Amino acid sequence: MAARAARHRPPNILYGVEDRPPLVVNVLSGLQHVGLMSVFLMYPALLAQAAGAPPDIGASLVSMTMIALAIGTLLQVIRMGPVGSGYLCQPISSVVYFVPSLLAVKQGGLTLVFGMTAAAGLLEVVLARGLGRLRALFPAEISGLVVLLVGITTGSVGLRTALDDVDLSSTANSHQLGLALATLALMVALNVWGRGPVRMFCMLLGMAGGYVAAWLLGAIGDSEWERVAAAPAIALPALGHLGLSFDATLAIPFAIAAVAASLKAMGNVTTCQKLNDADWVRPDMRSIGRGVAADGLGSLISGLLGGHGLNSSTPVVGLSNATGITSRSVAWPVAAILLGLAFVPRIGLVLSTMPKAVVGAALVFSSTFIIVNGIEIMTSRLLDVRKTLVIGTAIVFGLAVEMNPHLLRILPTAARAALGSSIVVGTLVGLLLNLLLRIGVRRTATIEVEPGAPGTAEALEEFIEAQGAAWGARRDVIERAGFNLAQSIETIASIGVVNGVLEVAASFDEFRLDLRVSYDGPLPELPDKRPTNEEIIASEEGERRLAGFMLRRLADRVSASQKGARSVIVFHFDH
Repeated sequence: MAARAARHRPPNILYGVEDRPPLVVNVLSGLQHVGLMSVFLMYPALLAQAAGAPPDIGASLVSMTMIALAIGTLLQVIRMGPVGSGYLCQPISSVVYFVPSLLAVKQGGLTLVFGMTAAAGLLEVVLARGLGRLRALFPAEISGLVVLLVGITTGSVGLRTALDDVDLSSTANSHQLGLALATLALMVALNVWGRGPVRMFCMLLGMAGGYVAAWLLGAIGDSEWERVAAAPAIALPALGHLGLSFDATLAIPFAIAAVAASLKAMGNVTTCQKLNDADWVRPDMRSIGRGVAADGLGSLISGLLGGHGLNSSTPVVGLSNATGITSRSVAWPVAAILLGLAFVPRIGLVLSTMPKAVVGAALVFSSTFIIVNGIEIMTSRLLDVRKTLVIGTAIVFGLAVEMNPHLLRILPTAARAALGSSIVVGTLVGLLLNLLLRIGVRRTATIEVEPGAPGTAEALEEFIEAQGAAWGARRDVIERAGFNLAQSIETIASIGVVNGVLEVAASFDEFRLDLRVSYDGPLPELPDKRPTNEEIIASEEGERRLAGFMLRRLADRVSASQKGARSVIVFHFDH
């Protein structure tokens, strides 16, 4: 196995997923991963603030989340039946769960947050078992829309937090606004002009700078620091906040969060597969399903322990790529360090005393990357008028609720809690429109061309582009299929086997794109091996074998059949 991993490992990866780095490399990599993961521990701290919880409960919430992170990290790398992708793509405290958790904490306190988080994690585990059947209901434009709306909501929460009760006529409040802007500017500057660890930990360093400025401005009193200093160096987390409760009106927001978490975990496991295999062609859905199941179990455990919702981290996967260390063995020091820090209450207390200006700046900064990530996911697919209407209308409805929550007064009282978020409204509008506007979209389209005629290549390109946009297919797959189609027609025509016109039928089902080329004439030979140079030079038969070999190489799979005088070649492209 080690030899196979080394043979297929890309050159930029120093230690592949199956490798065992030296102990020092392992530990230092673990420390770096924990440093990046710790940035997102602000979400449980902010949740405790929103609940009005005392500092010791906020510290405990952070500690319990760290314990869940340690368990979730190991669940991903240890393959146990249907659980565990086997890759280093550990979770973080996710903003995907932060927004619905804010709704829950206002409605029923922390116990409602924990109960709904556990239920959402369980739903994600269930979704992992049916990814294949459900994938068509959640195409990339919908998953990108959810991520975009999460980013917009996070940014708006950050602005409201930073500008809470700000009155510019008051010196103290004007200082709060200035502190928020300065903290945000520091994070941006470190990210844009920083290098190495400075850029990597720009948010953490920016928050630290914000803390120092807040202390100098008197926004953090001596009593807060005295409470942190008086806390024991090592102690068990407080358990007084534990409890579970459920509310059916919050089922929709947390269900959408579970779907978004599943889609994000799918993307991260796929990225890990590509990072570790230079010959990667298509996603391994078994590994992806186990990864999503592990991701859901992490949130389920976190909710039961009294922690924040978790989700696989894209920045963490990016860190593995940047360092070239993707070994699963790094998960063990990561888990050990997190467990150790969970029993250091001062970490949670420091985060719980975070000034509102610093909180708001951190949320606004992180929201910018989430928004752009959502846009990139949506635009990874070709978009036609129907898809544009789905995305645009959903964003407008989501923003309308975000800017004017009073619009929800037209709904029954019982429905207001369930739909009281731009994420929920925008996602539901997007899903309903996507299902509605799919009516009338043909899943199979045909075109007839005459090989060698002027404009044939252009007509084929326009045909496949138009259909790809109508189906919402991935841009890279459509580009590869279009190139294949043009080359195939040219090759078939060049070897002189076509009699009359040639028919091309394209079909799509979200999982694959098939191009069916049929014509009257004999089938060309489609050899698995390239003919030798001597065979190619010796005769026209060698040239035809080379052409047939190239046809097979352009697609993921090729099949051919003949019925009477009619020949059919089908090119399969995984999607």
